[in-house]
Amino acid sequence: MSLRTLLGFATVTAALAMTACTTTPTTEAGAGDAPKPGSGKCNAEPVQWAVGQEGNQANMGRVWRESGAGLIRPIGPNQAVTMDYREDRVNVHLDKDNKITQVTCG
Repeated sequence: MSLRTLLGFATVTAALAMTACTTTPTTEAGAGDAPKPGSGKCNAEPVQWAVGQEGNQANMGRVWRESGAGLIRPIGPNQAVTMDYREDRVNVHLDKDNKITQVTCG
């Protein structure tokens, strides 16, 4: 194995280890309740304005705040992602030109 390959594996391993250490905020809202601001529970409805906008830092930050989610996951074209559902995560799908094509929870 080359040094470059080993460094790549080390980087991915470190990133996964840091992700595993994050905590998820808990919420007291019932299953049918709308999420409270800062509750950590995602609500994609109020951030549909972002579809068609540039996926820059300002827009991504606004999507994250306005969705109420605890986590934001930008998803590039043809990017592999896990299929686990997380109610505290907002997914922002981006096209090849860094335009937001879809905003969902999970």
